[in-house]
Amino acid sequence: MQIPPALRQPKFAWFWWGSLISVAGTQMQVWALLWHISTLSNQPIVVSGIGVMRFLPILMFSLISGVVADTFDRRTVLFITQTVMLLSALALGVLSIFGSMQIWHIYLLTGIQAMATAFDMPARQALIPNLLPRELYTNAFSLNSISFNTGSILGPALSGIVISTLGLHWVYFLNAISYLAVIVALVAMGNVPQVVKISSERREAMRWSSIREGIDFIRSHPIILSSMILDFWATFFSSANTLLPFVARNLLKVGVVQYGWLSAGQSIGAVTVGLLFSQRAVIRRQGRLLVGAVVSFGLATILFGVSQSFLLTLFALVWVGASDSVSTILRNTIRQMQTPDYIRGRMVSINQIFFAGGPQLGEIEAGIVAQAFGLPAAIITGGIGCIVAVAAVGGVWPQLPGYDRE
Repeated sequence: MQIPPALRQPKFAWFWWGSLISVAGTQMQVWALLWHISTLSNQPIVVSGIGVMRFLPILMFSLISGVVADTFDRRTVLFITQTVMLLSALALGVLSIFGSMQIWHIYLLTGIQAMATAFDMPARQALIPNLLPRELYTNAFSLNSISFNTGSILGPALSGIVISTLGLHWVYFLNAISYLAVIVALVAMGNVPQVVKISSERREAMRWSSIREGIDFIRSHPIILSSMILDFWATFFSSANTLLPFVARNLLKVGVVQYGWLSAGQSIGAVTVGLLFSQRAVIRRQGRLLVGAVVSFGLATILFGVSQSFLLTLFALVWVGASDSVSTILRNTIRQMQTPDYIRGRMVSINQIFFAGGPQLGEIEAGIVAQAFGLPAAIITGGIGCIVAVAAVGGVWPQLPGYDRE
């Protein structure tokens, strides 16, 4: 093991450490919110509301947020989005500490945070290639996966401990504090140059023609388009994370601490894969590896659905996370390698509709199916659907499984 090359770039290192701390806080809150909802209602369909409130702002603002990321300073955009998310987390903590939290409060504040995320993700993803040389992109995105998934291990594990010892409201307050880590990193890294080719007049750049340029770019690149469509359908069918509190409570009969570890299971697998990828500068046969990872993702989801024991469920979730991490690293690398900097924010924002829309709409679908047919049926059918989606996308776009590094 050695220090990954991307971490030797000072600006990227600042951003990486800040993101790691922030993700840990965010994941604490994500899983605490799901547990909170399960204490307010015992109906699995209530999680569908979370999916709706996470997806609608992304659907509404994603196209314009990409233009914002390509036209305005990306650091400034991140300052604003991180501040909005910090204030939303504080609001959740205040409502919880006074015992006045209702489900509609959770939906509303989730929607506000999702609106901030709609602008945050394109700016964040487009900023990373500005922080280091092109040859380090794969290494950087493997480290980005490690950062996200290490935070996703620490966050859920700490979430269960904090809820059981300090109370639910402290999860929200700690998440608010964690956003300061990204803000500090943005200050420390200083100015970050970016390419702007759209227009010297920002109002001109915000016109439909700029959005259409991003759409046309993706349509003309079948590798990028097919990877987005594969991402959407795979995560639509295999998104059952919001059902995990009900699986823990009703099927496995475990408490909040064990629920925390189940919540961290996917990230344990993802970090393991991320560490392996961080030691490799070049990954060949990326298309074939990507398709195989998504099939593995579906098989692991099926095992999650049929499991009746805590340890087997934890193993299945680790497998899900490992497969998803391979897919995520390769998809991000492929897209960034093929996208010029001046249009990168718009590419990421359009991808955001697929990347976020699949899981959020999938959570709605999972909640409805679980309500009608039970928890195992919702999860197992999702895994099967994921594998069918891989076959369909590979058949329509054979370029994707045949894609190599260049």
